[in-house]
Amino acid sequence: MKQKLYIIFITLVLTGNKKGSNETIMDEGGRRKHLSTFQEKMYKYGNGACLPMEIVNPKTLTDKVTSVISHVVVTTASKLAFISGQVSVDETGALVGSGDYYAQAIQVFTNLKYALEAVRADPLYIAKMNIFAVNHNPELISIIFDAGFYVFGPNWPKTASTYIGVQALADPEWLIEIDAIVIFP
Repeated sequence: MKQKLYIIFITLVLTGNKKGSNETIMDEGGRRKHLSTFQEKMYKYGNGACLPMEIVNPKTLTDKVTSVISHVVVTTASKLAFISGQVSVDETGALVGSGDYYAQAIQVFTNLKYALEAVRADPLYIAKMNIFAVNHNPELISIIFDAGFYVFGPNWPKTASTYIGVQALADPEWLIEIDAIVIFP
């Protein structure tokens, strides 16, 4: 008997704003389409695959962060991939961007993209990301997300995400690490 797998990821709320919000997606004709915050979305990709992922952004939680993340992601997907924390090293193991958060973030997101390609997953299949930043300060948020937008462009994964400031990572030269959970259609 096949059982459905339900996974719910809840993000850390970064602000006290309690305004309601509606999600906006693009329909097949490239027009913006507004969906209720509780309405299920089946993301459709160029290859015709639909991703069984429901994005839930309750009106009781802030809409300030929902332009880049989702508060809750629910899936009935039966195939998952768990991507280990990616750091700023190239394929030879050499550090990229010593002391530079933006350069390291680009390499980290590039490595995440390579991991996705290895399992034939679209970036939009990411359901959950954990972002770890050494010596966090508020300016780092836009630096890291700008690097992610640079790497993924319009395929930026608007996932359930947690941003965590840490004292250090496994190597003292690493400034950023990102892991991910991926669902498949």
